[in-house]
Amino acid sequence: MSSFKSNLNPMFRSKFSEDIFHHKYAHEGAETWDALASTLVADVCGEFLQKDDVQRLYEFIRDLKFIPGGRYLYYAGRPNKYFNNCYLLKAEEDSREDWANLSWKAESCLMTGGGIGVDYSVYRPAGSAIHKTGGTASGPIPKMNMINEIGRRVMQGGSRRSAIYASLNWKHGDIMEFLNAKDWQSMKVGNTGQSLWDIKQDDFNFPAPLDMTNISVNYDTDWLLNYYNTGDIGSVFIENVHQAMKTAEPGFSFNFFDKEDETLRNACTEVTSADDSDVCNLGSINMGRIENIHEMAEVVELATKFLLCGTLKAKLPYEKVEMTRAKNRRLGLGLMGIHEWLIQRGSKYEVTPELHSWLSVYKGVSDKISRSTADRFSITRPVANRAIAPTGSIGILAGTSTGVEPIFAVAYKRRYLKGANRWVYQYVVDSAAQELIDRYGADPDTIEGALDLASDYGRRMAFQADVQDYVDMSISSTINLPAWGSKLNNEDTVYDFAETLAKYAPRLRGFTCYPDGSRGGQPLTSVPYSEAVEKLGEEFEEHVETHDICDITGTGGSCGV
Repeated sequence: MSSFKSNLNPMFRSKFSEDIFHHKYAHEGAETWDALASTLVADVCGEFLQKDDVQRLYEFIRDLKFIPGGRYLYYAGRPNKYFNNCYLLKAEEDSREDWANLSWKAESCLMTGGGIGVDYSVYRPAGSAIHKTGGTASGPIPKMNMINEIGRRVMQGGSRRSAIYASLNWKHGDIMEFLNAKDWQSMKVGNTGQSLWDIKQDDFNFPAPLDMTNISVNYDTDWLLNYYNTGDIGSVFIENVHQAMKTAEPGFSFNFFDKEDETLRNACTEVTSADDSDVCNLGSINMGRIENIHEMAEVVELATKFLLCGTLKAKLPYEKVEMTRAKNRRLGLGLMGIHEWLIQRGSKYEVTPELHSWLSVYKGVSDKISRSTADRFSITRPVANRAIAPTGSIGILAGTSTGVEPIFAVAYKRRYLKGANRWVYQYVVDSAAQELIDRYGADPDTIEGALDLASDYGRRMAFQADVQDYVDMSISSTINLPAWGSKLNNEDTVYDFAETLAKYAPRLRGFTCYPDGSRGGQPLTSVPYSEAVEKLGEEFEEHVETHDICDITGTGGSCGV
């Protein structure tokens, strides 16, 4: 098996990867990946680490073996050092003051370029009496939509759409409304006869309830013990599965026993905390580029040091975030390229003995180095070290499989908005898959993709559970399913899926689904490899319908969103 040469500057594997870099991260002083890597390491670690460590870190980032989170890449060499990808917020008390304070915290964090996650379980259900005023509570869901609207208006760091997460405990009085809060297919719009889903197929920016927000249900020890004692999954869990298989949300947040208080999550759910105003501090090791287990240990060591330096250098939006960071020093060292790594070795999508060995290095070295380096810096030891993010943009940049996910498909059409009113489709061959075809002689028809595994969801869950054994926070992973109403995804398959997920729940921290076609503006659609090769890079356009919400509702005038 051939290996990558660490003494060479890496070339982006595809034009798509190069475009991601230039569109999202390149700027004056960091016009090339090499320059950005050098600038970033100097910014974050230059004053804390020895020269040899600084040099090796630069080489690992340059060679795409370790890639810090997107906010690190964006702010490298810029005046503001908002290196944290996200913030974890909590509705702390059911009061008017907390409502106002939560809005302020959310806006403050979003304006730094970081996403937010909020747990709303403390807010009383809609219709509950408010004794001080004699009125009734509106419940948590209107507040979720208020935060969603803030996210709509705040372009993160001036460069990307807001990323927001909202969660609610499974026992909350408004849980059934929450479970159906994003069922856009069932929501009719005015007198058009169309659903919100229909409209968002053409106009992805058309406003819909919680459309900037990922939602998830928190399941605690009470739910797990009830399931163990009675064998009853419960109506909430069944409806949660039903909606997830139909509409993609809500997701599942599992917080059991000693993790029960860690209900706070970021938008992609991989970072967990019990403390309000905690932060995400992310970076990912690209296993597809690492030559052997000894190099893996070295990359983990230096990546851990990098993220710990980040806790000393990153600028934060307000004082409570600074206090929480100083207390927790939370690191989010993750992995990507796992599926590419498996395919390189001729392995199926399952945790092999060799992968267990590499994961043991990932866990053991990060724990050891985080403690020793924190002691050397005379700061609090990190309370947690590992979280596996979805690595969407940086996975594309590195040209590898993202997070723990299998390759989506060997070939696909990518959909994106070009200008104000045109959808553009581009044919793409997955760069990791093409590398495996060219370098290792892999047969494109035998490379498993996410949709190929859709009928074997137990294997997807088992893989995530096995990797979770090495992760002290959570894993962001989405199982791709066929379209709702298909043979493998319909009313008759819900209960079996629910039973399978409940079986794995004690070993998982989070789980999400994505049924094909469940969201308007779906970005990726699988196509045959031969078709994509023939039309590689070719673009074709479709006109985008835009809608005025006032015209649709028939209210007229300037009604806003």
